[in-house]
Amino acid sequence: MRLARRALLAAPLAAPLAAPVIVPAWAQAAPLRVIVPAPPGGSTDILARSLAERASAALGQPITIDNRGGAGGIIGTEAASRAAADGNTIILGHNQTHASNQWMARNLPYHVLESFVPVARLATVHHATVVPMSSRATSMAELAAMGRDGGRVSYASSQSGSASHVIAETFVRRERMDATHVPYRGGGPATTDTVAGVVDFFVSTWPQVVNLVREGRLRALSIGAEARIEGFPTLPTTAEASVPYMAVDAWFGLFAPRGMPEANVLRVATAFLGALADPDNARRVEAAGFNRAPMMPEIFASFQRAEVARWQEMAQLTGIMMDP
Repeated sequence: MRLARRALLAAPLAAPLAAPVIVPAWAQAAPLRVIVPAPPGGSTDILARSLAERASAALGQPITIDNRGGAGGIIGTEAASRAAADGNTIILGHNQTHASNQWMARNLPYHVLESFVPVARLATVHHATVVPMSSRATSMAELAAMGRDGGRVSYASSQSGSASHVIAETFVRRERMDATHVPYRGGGPATTDTVAGVVDFFVSTWPQVVNLVREGRLRALSIGAEARIEGFPTLPTTAEASVPYMAVDAWFGLFAPRGMPEANVLRVATAFLGALADPDNARRVEAAGFNRAPMMPEIFASFQRAEVARWQEMAQLTGIMMDP
């Protein structure tokens, strides 16, 4: 229900975006730097590059992508927090960099709310629970049973303190399972070892595993969507699988250093949300497994505050902290 309410909040913003976007030209000659707190080729990078060309044309300003991965997004996000609030630097953050890190990272060098101005939410991504094809689990109930009654299972995560870690650990604790966490340095290696049967399950972003599920190399047991997704009619939602608490979407949005003028914030938001509504870009983004989820600054700010509170609750439940 919470996700449905968010969709309703975002819906009024989506319709006007289909019209051509006209944005006043910026006075600055410098390029707009978009910090991506992840290496090239990942989900965040794909989203940034998919929208940059159209947004640049709307702004009348070059856009450069500055990949600064590492430490759960902290390295790139700290750089963005320390950038001049002159309208020439923004960051494409996500639920970890701008929500959960506040509670799960030791000595965080920025504050997820106080160091930034929300600019625009762009997209969300569902999480799915996958198991090796050799697994005897064909449902979430069977997977939970594997970790009870004297059994023990292992689960992968893309990193300690990541959404995949927190969601999986919540499942383990709620279902009273005996499980071992195996953290990896990214979703790619975690996926590889899940396919190989090195671990028993992995809660992954859907874009990371969708092709492997389609090819029959991984088995998906549930997905955190409100309804069954197109092309996978037999894949139950987390609610249908009796694990509704696992319906935690990853989200992606633009932030600016605190102090960026409101007029500049609105210009950037309008340009990027216009790019998101462009039919070619929309197809590209959705083909990559993203759900377009536009929000303008004020509504995005309310959404982020709610997410920060939600991740605090999850951190308290699981006791998870990122590896130093």
